[in-house]
Amino acid sequence: IEETVDVRFPATALKTSADMKEAMIEEEGVRYTVYECAGGFKTVGVGHLVTANDNLSLGQEISKDRALDLFENDLAYAEQVVARLTGDTPLYQHEFDALVDLAFNVGEGSLSAENSPRLNAAIEARDHDAMAAELDYLRAGNVVPKGLKYRSERRVAIFTEAEYANPRDNAVA
Repeated sequence: IEETVDVRFPATALKTSADMKEAMIEEEGVRYTVYECAGGFKTVGVGHLVTANDNLSLGQEISKDRALDLFENDLAYAEQVVARLTGDTPLYQHEFDALVDLAFNVGEGSLSAENSPRLNAAIEARDHDAMAAELDYLRAGNVVPKGLKYRSERRVAIFTEAEYANPRDNAVA
């Protein structure tokens, strides 16, 4: 695990850590065949929502390289979302990582002031504890997949404790 630096920076100065990328790949999995996710969207690679520009249909296969390219592009977009969302509010690397995971997982629209007023108020107030309390997103459409519960727990642990480990590894069977 990368060493945590005890200095906060604006999101524009940060990039997603290798630890976060690994955690996101664990959470999303990597699928090379286009499928329909729990939210009802065509998905492929590392949780990439297929767009018309991707020119992909259900059941179509992609290469490992294309899956990684889609992931890197999606990450870059999520980093931009976090930069827009947080402005000049300073963040530790692990806080930034957790917010990138959130943006990647739920999309920019879900993080708007209208849809996430408490998160936006916490960011505006630079209240990191209140930000952590707003990292639980448990629905995919109208479904509550079990995996989102673990992902939310993991995201909070990353944000609050810089703990990237998979919480399922410690779960009692």
